[in-house]
Amino acid sequence: MYYHQWGTVCDDDWSFTNARVVCRQLGCGEAVSAYSSAHFGQGSGPIWLDNVQCIGMETALSQCQARPLGINNCDHGEDAGVVCAEGIITETPAELRLVNGPSHCAGRVEVLHNDQWGTVCDDDWSLSEATVVCRQLGCGTAVSAPGSAHFGQGSGRVWLDNVNCTGTEAALSECQRRPWGSNDCTHREDAGVVCSDTKTSEPRLVRLMNGSNSCIGRVEIFHDQKWGTVCDDTWDLQDAAVVCRELGCGMAMSAPGSAHFGQGSDPIWQDNVHCIGTESSLEECTLNSWGEHNCGHSEDAGVVCTGTNPLQLRVQDGPGPCAGRVEVLYNATWYGVCDSSWTMLEAKVVCKQLGCGPAESAPIGAQFSQGHDLALLEGLSCRGTESLFLECQQRNMGPGPCRHGMAAGVVCTEMKDIMHSCSVLSGLLGVVAMLCGILLVMYLGVRCRRQAGRILDKSHVRKMENAGTS
Repeated sequence: MYYHQWGTVCDDDWSFTNARVVCRQLGCGEAVSAYSSAHFGQGSGPIWLDNVQCIGMETALSQCQARPLGINNCDHGEDAGVVCAEGIITETPAELRLVNGPSHCAGRVEVLHNDQWGTVCDDDWSLSEATVVCRQLGCGTAVSAPGSAHFGQGSGRVWLDNVNCTGTEAALSECQRRPWGSNDCTHREDAGVVCSDTKTSEPRLVRLMNGSNSCIGRVEIFHDQKWGTVCDDTWDLQDAAVVCRELGCGMAMSAPGSAHFGQGSDPIWQDNVHCIGTESSLEECTLNSWGEHNCGHSEDAGVVCTGTNPLQLRVQDGPGPCAGRVEVLYNATWYGVCDSSWTMLEAKVVCKQLGCGPAESAPIGAQFSQGHDLALLEGLSCRGTESLFLECQQRNMGPGPCRHGMAAGVVCTEMKDIMHSCSVLSGLLGVVAMLCGILLVMYLGVRCRRQAGRILDKSHVRKMENAGTS
């Protein structure tokens, strides 16, 4: 797991020697076999390692030679697998992990069943169950057993419900519970655990929540065994840059405030954050005392980072720079976007990011040609209020067959068209002004002639009167 995210290993150069290191690291005995081509099913999320080459004496896979983290030329059809000697025992405790917390000893409880990770419902969840989890993970004693998705909502199956432990069991799977997968819960009821060894185990004190991925969202910091938010007073791009650096999420794109990513519900831990932008963590910046603030959650601060793979946009095969087939740079390759869920909401964001005028239409059905023969990206969904495409929902995004559609397009109003419209309007206004001027001159001319006529008439009358008296 890197940056709070599980990922897979590519099978390029995957060997029995590599498998030996994995089994040693897991304490699972000797390696039995090394599988490739997603033998145990395709994973999801990042492919963290590729071209792993171990000599066989390493104690952890991270010590072996490999490409830089996250750099690969693979897809999940090439996921590597391992079978260890202890892995073929018929009855072993279900694998367990804690995710989305500050360390591997605090977070949402997840269990592995049928080669799929899932969550545990908080019905009947208590400190007794948390004690078993902490013991199974070697994380000391249980400190708390939060429910209600305290560490965020999971995905996939809810594997366990109504777990009832005495507190003496060696593994959670030994406790009384419903059958695997039988529950009446949603992920809003995901159970969590905080163990006593949390502070000394790979601390991660910052996270981004309620965004489209782990590099976008509401800023939350971990303090006093609880996640809380940051107030947007004085919050700016320098502060956001520190958060992005701390999370390994690339560069800061923006620092939205006013609960742009929704309001938090836990304590507001920090206010008036002042960073110069070069700090390695938010804690190094000038901060108020913990919990000291004059804010509400309507002022929760947010961050948008580029991430390790920012989504760049372009339009192709159209009449100009603001109309054409939409393409996204993903994993160093330009892909079209599947039009099966393409709407004006996505088009609005594309036009905004391209620096064009408002979206006029969101053509579907490959109006601007299908383009290259590569698969199209699926899984993108926008609200229409985002400034960048990378802020849109990207769940399960990846190249797919686009079974129910073709390449999506967009037609934006070009800025030159707007300027042309403005110039035409200005020209019309000029003509109107000239006509008004002519009419005014004509009107004044008529008034002057009438006035002059009256003066002449009065002068003539005086002359006649003077002649009569003489």
